[in-house]
Amino acid sequence: MSKLTLFFIFISLVSASCKKNGVSDNQNILVITVDSSKVVLLTESDYRPIYHFTPPRNWMNDPNGLVFYKGQYHLFYQYNPNGNVWGPMNWGHATSTDLFNWQDLPIALTPDNLGTIFSGSAVIDINNTSGFKNGNEDPMVAIFTHNGSQQYQSLAFSNDKGTNWTKYIANPVLPNPGVPDFRDPKVFWYTAGQEWIMVLAAGNKVNLYASSDLKSWQFLSDFGADVGAHGGVWECPDLFELPVEGTATTKWVLMVSCNGGPNGGTATQYFIGNFDGTSYTTESTNISWIDYGTDNYAGATYNNIPSADGRRIMIGWMSNWNYADKVPTTTWRSTMTVPRVLSLVNGAQGLVMKTLPVEELNNYEFSSSDTLIETAVNSVLLTDNKTIKTGSYEINFTIDFNKSNNFIFSLGDSKEKLIVNFDKIAGLVSIDRSGSGQVDFNSQFKQIISCPFNPKTTLITNVQVLIDRTSIELFLDNGEKVMTALFFPVYQYNLLKIQGSNNVPQITNFSLKKLNKSMLR
Repeated sequence: MSKLTLFFIFISLVSASCKKNGVSDNQNILVITVDSSKVVLLTESDYRPIYHFTPPRNWMNDPNGLVFYKGQYHLFYQYNPNGNVWGPMNWGHATSTDLFNWQDLPIALTPDNLGTIFSGSAVIDINNTSGFKNGNEDPMVAIFTHNGSQQYQSLAFSNDKGTNWTKYIANPVLPNPGVPDFRDPKVFWYTAGQEWIMVLAAGNKVNLYASSDLKSWQFLSDFGADVGAHGGVWECPDLFELPVEGTATTKWVLMVSCNGGPNGGTATQYFIGNFDGTSYTTESTNISWIDYGTDNYAGATYNNIPSADGRRIMIGWMSNWNYADKVPTTTWRSTMTVPRVLSLVNGAQGLVMKTLPVEELNNYEFSSSDTLIETAVNSVLLTDNKTIKTGSYEINFTIDFNKSNNFIFSLGDSKEKLIVNFDKIAGLVSIDRSGSGQVDFNSQFKQIISCPFNPKTTLITNVQVLIDRTSIELFLDNGEKVMTALFFPVYQYNLLKIQGSNNVPQITNFSLKKLNKSMLR
């Protein structure tokens, strides 16, 4: 096969700082010869991410029971131990001290005569309000949906840091009131009222309940029947208080997942408002999405994060119900998003929630393989790049929309490409996965997805990209807009290109960082 010659041209580059890839500080032109016969065909084993959580085998969907206790983050999840498609739901279980290096534990909760184990949450009952304590540890209590002849809410508890579990003998603790969809309880301790609050999905709305002991629940109010997106039933609600950055103000955020997302299929919306211990009210009827990609659903946040930490940490299921059981993996299915920190900021059109990867991700950066370009350049083109070949890395750069109306960011090889298009005139950023590899495994795997995007008044946009084998997580303007999408290359990617519509220096602070494996899989 003939050789392909590619050029990396820096125009008007006076004092660029370029490291790795054999480029000295005073070079303006780099010519790299790539042998296209070295294009590598991938297998399913190449699809498993190295720093995102995946199940050891078989099917996984919603994250459940996210709770922190004595130095460990617990991740429970919807799990079918008997196959790679959705089936009788169990709670799988893993723990981590840093949100990345996960250790698998035995299945926590299994089906019984009341039904299978649907989604829910977990709390640390520090004051032993439930009376479940037996030993020196605070009880860890799971509140979950039993899915049987009806859907109702039940309890299980652990007195050994979540290793062994006992279901409450008097389950269910919240019977079904006569509705088909009554599930996914998120419970938290409400300090102002000195009681437990539950937010529960109930068809086209959420219900709020209160309890002093986790066993007996009193209905408080409902919310949402006439606001928000309603492309399907509501699922996996979460309610929490967040400070507004730079102010002394706090607001209450309600997250709810549903069908009818901005790019089709399932997605998670959020509301910003107030909770008075009885009712939740929102300050805007606009529909706000926590992620404009197609592959972030059923997100949940951690309970019991120490006040000295203070973060609100979320994990979502990285898939879409339109095609989750059709993605081209067989021994295992589904991935969780990278853990993200949530915060509120004053945006151009009012309060918005931003999400960014947790800082613990920095511990897995492999600095010796970095590519760094600090000075403004016309374009970036890396060919036959060792870090891109690994399939797992982080990219950061800044683009100046004063200089160009359009920017193209692409990853790929001589046969396939994943493209991100920033279009100032159209006010959109789009991810084009039509030529990224396997795209025909399901007709609902949307090939081009987009997000409304208006560069800030300075027209300088910061971009952070996380790639991990089969996923892209795109964070714009410090996390005020986010897109998450799956893609499935057939060939090993080895090229990266960023190019603006004008031939002037417009890209700064470019860095490429390889990320190391965080868990054994």
